[in-house]
Amino acid sequence: MKHWKLKAVLATLLVFALYVVFQHPNLNPLYPESAFMYCVLITVLVAIFTLDRIGRVVAQPGPVQGVPGSVRFERFQNGSRWPLILVAVLWGAYFIVWAGSSVLFQVNAFRDQMPELIQMDFAEDFDTTDTSQLPIVDKAMAQKLADKKLGERPSLGSQVVLGEPTLQQVNGKLVWAVPTYHSGVFKWLTNLEGTPGYVVVSAINPQDVQYVDGYTIKYQPCAYLWQNLMFYARFTAAPFTGLTDYSFELDDSGQPYWVITTYKYLRGFSLPEATGAVVLNCSTGESQRYSIGELPDWVDRVQPEDFIVTQLNNKGEYVHGYLNFSDKDKYRTSPGETLIYNDGSCYLFTGLTSVGGDESAIGFVMVDMVTKEPHLYRISGATETAAQQSAQGEVQQYGYQAAFPLIVNLNSRPTYFMTLKDNEGLIKKYAYVSVEDYQTVGVGDTIDEARLSYEKALRAGGSTMVGNVNSELTSLTGTVQRIGSEYNSSGSTYYLVLNEHPELLFSVQGSLSAELAITQPGDQVKVEYYPRTSQAQELTSFDNLQFDQADNG
Repeated sequence: MKHWKLKAVLATLLVFALYVVFQHPNLNPLYPESAFMYCVLITVLVAIFTLDRIGRVVAQPGPVQGVPGSVRFERFQNGSRWPLILVAVLWGAYFIVWAGSSVLFQVNAFRDQMPELIQMDFAEDFDTTDTSQLPIVDKAMAQKLADKKLGERPSLGSQVVLGEPTLQQVNGKLVWAVPTYHSGVFKWLTNLEGTPGYVVVSAINPQDVQYVDGYTIKYQPCAYLWQNLMFYARFTAAPFTGLTDYSFELDDSGQPYWVITTYKYLRGFSLPEATGAVVLNCSTGESQRYSIGELPDWVDRVQPEDFIVTQLNNKGEYVHGYLNFSDKDKYRTSPGETLIYNDGSCYLFTGLTSVGGDESAIGFVMVDMVTKEPHLYRISGATETAAQQSAQGEVQQYGYQAAFPLIVNLNSRPTYFMTLKDNEGLIKKYAYVSVEDYQTVGVGDTIDEARLSYEKALRAGGSTMVGNVNSELTSLTGTVQRIGSEYNSSGSTYYLVLNEHPELLFSVQGSLSAELAITQPGDQVKVEYYPRTSQAQELTSFDNLQFDQADNG
């Protein structure tokens, strides 16, 4: 081998090795990114070994000294043709597979990758909402709360930074888990054992933020070389399998893991499909590959959100094939999506809107983030964006911004719930917006106040939907038998029982009346409420008859 060829080959292989080390690509040539990588590598090596047999590079000087001329490749008349044929066949095969797996030839596969949407009844399938358990802390707020908690440890804050929060359910509690990362290469070199611990932020109560330091995060995206998460997972667990969408999750004991989705392409270079996950211990690096049906129960999600949204849009776009110029029955996902929990399972929630029509929703879909089972709820009404704008309109004088809404079951009625935040990201108010009529809005300083306001708006609109919101206002006078209070993220809530109606438990927000704080058993009170089918009744008015502030004023 000629000396220059040896140098060129070594340089090419060195560049390839560095690319593999730092980009940790999939080494399976059946994946498009890997196929392209191998095509380039083989083309360069073939050129190095055979270019001098095919022809030569001729440089012609320019007409004026100092002015560059032209450079051209002059092929020998009897030069070998097989290198050109090899490279042509190689790239030809690549482009044939790429074209053959496009929607033009695989329209049915694009449409059917997402299973048929299973139509469900909202009132029966969707858990009735417990307003005290609504997740009011979104991702942005969880990040700020975790940063604040980390700031309480100055020595730690100078060494680490926080990663991306992941929503999950741990021992029945909905939380955001936030890992710690190395703040730079020098911090990594001086702390090869990993960063200490993670932060847990309650999705229900913004006051519940904990720093957990009993574990180390040794393998992470901000580490380097063999401790880099994707490098380590690629070359120890899945060198020839697609890897994507890593998430930080905790098992029931609090041990942190990385859950990295494995995937394959269903048609050539198109239609990526999740096949399972690599579950990697953040501290020890021990990993285990699971298929979707074998995943541990504590793993909440394995389906990448972008996979799900793309598949839903493909199903709606090609519902009647490729040539559907009239847009008949076409639909698409509405802008934005979120993760919600129902009956203990994690779902991706997004609305569906018709293509070519108005911006109203034709329903919404929830896709199980493990099994990919899609549930369709055909409820016409407002999109999430329209609901946000409606809620913001109620407090436009303050300039609050609405968070992305959640869908909740409120008295068998589909309702959007969202927080309203100021420019600093602090929650100032809460809002409920009717899915069927986004002009029906309830806003309050607490969750329960917003709910009362919402139910009042429903009655004012003469709603005849299923639920208890159309009952008549009931007034009772009686003697307090028992009274107690509790404090949560929504403020103080009082509970009382009257001697005359021991079968009923009344609840009332502390902000409804200042007299609640000084009410005692034996006091005569007057209450008003809209009866519900359950024993628990929520008061809309409270008056302690032992006090008459009007006479005192």
